[in-house]
Amino acid sequence: MSTSAPDPIAAFRAAMPAMLDHEGTWVGTYTHLDAEARIIDRHASRVVCEFPETGPHPYIQHNTFTWDDGRVQTATLPGTFRDGRLWWDTDTFSGSAWESLDGFILLNLDRKDEPGTRFHEIILLGDGGTHRTRTWHWLKDGRLVRRTVCEERRL
Repeated sequence: MSTSAPDPIAAFRAAMPAMLDHEGTWVGTYTHLDAEARIIDRHASRVVCEFPETGPHPYIQHNTFTWDDGRVQTATLPGTFRDGRLWWDTDTFSGSAWESLDGFILLNLDRKDEPGTRFHEIILLGDGGTHRTRTWHWLKDGRLVRRTVCEERRL
């Protein structure tokens, strides 16, 4: 009898089926608000959600953020699956995502580039799957310091 390790891609797909509905390219706007809800930053976004069928990463996210002044920031964020969650450990943050019973995607991420700062995110897919919204609540040393609102549409 073989006792091979479980396939992490199959385990991810079984544990987080609603996440698969986010596959594709999303464009929109990220608006960052301070604790008093004043806009402190706004930029355009292009987020590609990829779900490889083989390999070590069942999920890879590719971000491109563009500001009106010409600045561009890119990142590739491969996630690994273990203990029922999707995990990241990048240069700027570490943490995990999981799926609620209603198909919401929830994240807890600790910022490595901002010590003492973490954010909690919820991702909601709109009816029809063509729009989604994401909200982040940023805490520093346990206090709310920022919120981020992301409005996206699928290309």
